[in-house]
Amino acid sequence: MNLHPVVARVTDRIRERSAAGRGEYLRRIDQAAARERGADRMGCANVAHAFAALPASDKFRVVAERRPNLGIVTSYNDMLSAHAPFAGYPQVIKDEARLQAATAQVAGGVPAMCDGVTQGTAGMELSLFSRDVIAMATAVALSHDVFDAALLLGICDKIVPGLLIGVLQFGHLPAVFVPAGPMTSGLSNSDKAKVREQAAQGLVGRPALLEAESQAYHGPGTCTFYGTANSNQMLMEAMGLHVPGTAFVNPGQPLREQLTRDAVRTALAIVKGRRYTPVGRLVDERAIVNAMCALLATGGSTNHLIHWVAVARAAAIRIDWNDFAELSAVVPLLSRVYPNGTADVNEFQAAGGPGYVIRELLDAGLMHEDVLTVREGGLREYTREPLLDAARGGALAWREIGASRNTDVVRPAGDPFSPSGGLKLLTGNLGRSVIKISAVPADRQVVQAPARIFDAQEDLLAAFQAGELERDLVCVVRWQGPRANGMPELHKLTPPLAVLQGRGFRVALVTDGRMSGASGKVPAAIHVTPEASAGGPLAKLRDGDLVRLDASAGTLQALVPDAQWAAREAATMPESLRQADGHGIGRELFASFRRNALAAEEGACTWL
Repeated sequence: MNLHPVVARVTDRIRERSAAGRGEYLRRIDQAAARERGADRMGCANVAHAFAALPASDKFRVVAERRPNLGIVTSYNDMLSAHAPFAGYPQVIKDEARLQAATAQVAGGVPAMCDGVTQGTAGMELSLFSRDVIAMATAVALSHDVFDAALLLGICDKIVPGLLIGVLQFGHLPAVFVPAGPMTSGLSNSDKAKVREQAAQGLVGRPALLEAESQAYHGPGTCTFYGTANSNQMLMEAMGLHVPGTAFVNPGQPLREQLTRDAVRTALAIVKGRRYTPVGRLVDERAIVNAMCALLATGGSTNHLIHWVAVARAAAIRIDWNDFAELSAVVPLLSRVYPNGTADVNEFQAAGGPGYVIRELLDAGLMHEDVLTVREGGLREYTREPLLDAARGGALAWREIGASRNTDVVRPAGDPFSPSGGLKLLTGNLGRSVIKISAVPADRQVVQAPARIFDAQEDLLAAFQAGELERDLVCVVRWQGPRANGMPELHKLTPPLAVLQGRGFRVALVTDGRMSGASGKVPAAIHVTPEASAGGPLAKLRDGDLVRLDASAGTLQALVPDAQWAAREAATMPESLRQADGHGIGRELFASFRRNALAAEEGACTWL
């Protein structure tokens, strides 16, 4: 199948836009790759320090026999259910490396915070910036500079983008990402959401809500909805950075360990002197476009309209929301996974999963097939699913997926859920923003109503509890951008707004903050840029202004006469709010991040 002309045009535009910076980036990669390996290049004291803790046999392999040495960067902690399974991964990796006559070392660990724990609290204001902290920690780990390839252990929201941004600063290294899989299905996401809405109305108390939440989040593994964490896994498959089909295999299964072992073999196959595939060359404009198309085809997380801009910048590739919007117009929606449907990621995997979606996109000319991946067979290897083959003594194998096993969950490109992707760009006199429309009912994608302005999400929640929002309205929550308070997710607002929508009111949210990648049926214009604290148009809005959010037309407009709008003075962020948002829970340490953060459409990067 020939490449779709829109995909080709967007890719060419990105390539041309990025040419100068990308050329310099590749030159630096080649320069780093031309050096001798670390154990031969460094001084004797450096080498002795690097390998002092290794068993004698491993020292002999890496120094005398000059065998490959793999650097493990892990995001293990047991606060995150998704990352708890990583506890035993380093030993598995080291064991497999020895079986392959190689060595592996834990180069370092990176922090990993759970947005589910911090949602609606002050800790959430560290969340977005933790991505760049993770990138920096990855760089610190790999700065030991004695590795022939990197294995990156991560799953959740900021962790995978941070690891990828970090390892792209070592673009001469081959890199394989190693996930741990989703938790098994518990209370359905739809039933959990119903209990949350009941709690918001006071119909059930804290014990019932806690019981429901605990039934939904009940064991090791990733949360089962299709939010940012699971979108990460889809994108890693689409970019060819995983062992194929490894994204959604549950923790603790025998298949899970064999896939982890195969990640070691995969990394060793692409080191220098073998089928050398450095991550900085693998992640090119075609791979970035493939990730964008996979995100759109699955109705993935809105957070990636920030994170993947930053990932691309780390590889000296420049993308923007216009690129996403143009692709979204031609990439069909091929899956419905909560909040875009009722299925969870385990049901998505059972129906065909990432491999099915990638195959359909490739066959429709909506992904680049001529790309590097960590596998010799290229992106086609990612259209199959792994299994342990009983006929071969339980050996790891892959098989073709065939037709969708559940067309309520995944569909072919010729019969999609929607002819266009699940994300849309909104523009108008309130700035530029994005909306996830894949979960919003068609009759709710246009809302025109008076604005109610809030300076913090707590104010909106209080107004809801006081019964002040029982009407058609557009709730505007400002001072939530990266330079104001770190751009927290405002997912706590979903239940009360869903309750209002359920009562028949036409409601929408407009904010320069973020929503969870799992935000659902309430129309939400998010990531509004420029943000209010930088003088953006949200700072001009007043209570009662008529606002029109039109996802169909792609507009976000304050219906205020032009002359009046132009003359209106922008409000400033209250100093008391700025001070409150800058202190406590470690927020003091992130003051420089807030000062230096770029706009959301520029990836909210703090290092540029």
